[in-house]
Amino acid sequence: MVVGARAAVGLLLCSLAMVTVGSTVVASKLMTAGLPPFTATALRFALALPVFCVLMAATGTRWPRPGRHDAAILAAQAGAGSVGYTVLMLLGTRLASGADAGVVAGTLPAVAAGFALLVLRERLGPRLLASLGLALAGVLVVTLPAGEARAVPGAWLGNLLVLGAVGCEAVFILLNKRLRQPLPALALSSSMAALGLLLSLLPALLERPWRLQVPASAWAATAYYAWVPTVLGFWLWYAGAARLSGGLAALTTAWLPVSALALSALVLGEVLGAGQLAGCALVLGGVLLGASAPGRRPGAGRL
Repeated sequence: MVVGARAAVGLLLCSLAMVTVGSTVVASKLMTAGLPPFTATALRFALALPVFCVLMAATGTRWPRPGRHDAAILAAQAGAGSVGYTVLMLLGTRLASGADAGVVAGTLPAVAAGFALLVLRERLGPRLLASLGLALAGVLVVTLPAGEARAVPGAWLGNLLVLGAVGCEAVFILLNKRLRQPLPALALSSSMAALGLLLSLLPALLERPWRLQVPASAWAATAYYAWVPTVLGFWLWYAGAARLSGGLAALTTAWLPVSALALSALVLGEVLGAGQLAGCALVLGGVLLGASAPGRRPGAGRL
């Protein structure tokens, strides 16, 4: 496949975006070492929101003034895609290994397609259905224990929570299609950061974060999550996707599980087993098959 210079730049930007998204698995693992889930979520958006505000001002982007219908959709998107995703990912990575969580997180395009089939009653072709099957098979490979070496207590629950986080992001993607007045990417991401902070603030206060002793690694991981995957990753994805067709943009989501596995080994020192590599291969196969399906739209949201 030969692509032009514009598409090549788009592929590079979207691929880098997916590498940052994959790194959220490792960041979440480090954050759970000292921060409870809602406190970490509130801190993520408290650090990201000022940057988004500066970007809004610098680009002249206006804050949205939605009607009742769209306001309800935005609130639901923030509850699922901003707060729900972050909290469930933090809880999941507390129990599951970073590598397992990365494989499960890589199923996002397939899970979004499955939700479209079940909730929106969209008709999916054979390739998308096969893509969904391959991705779910990959999840089963890394979740079902294969001998005592893989029988980590609570790992299956951790993987299930990460899959729930992926489901929350899929809900975000589907709800975005229900907006009567589509929003610019920067306005949408800024709104999600503001609403995410608002929705997570009270639960965070109930966790009494002022009594915590938080290690420096958790603080650093939270700042990284806020400024790199949340802000920079947003810019990389939307700048790249604007240069690509839906199928090419979706193709770059294959970097998500690869990034998560590689960083889990390099940063967390995890040893990758055959089951994790096989699960990753199945998920990648599902992503590539789904991206080649006719009419395929970008399958990544804003994590």
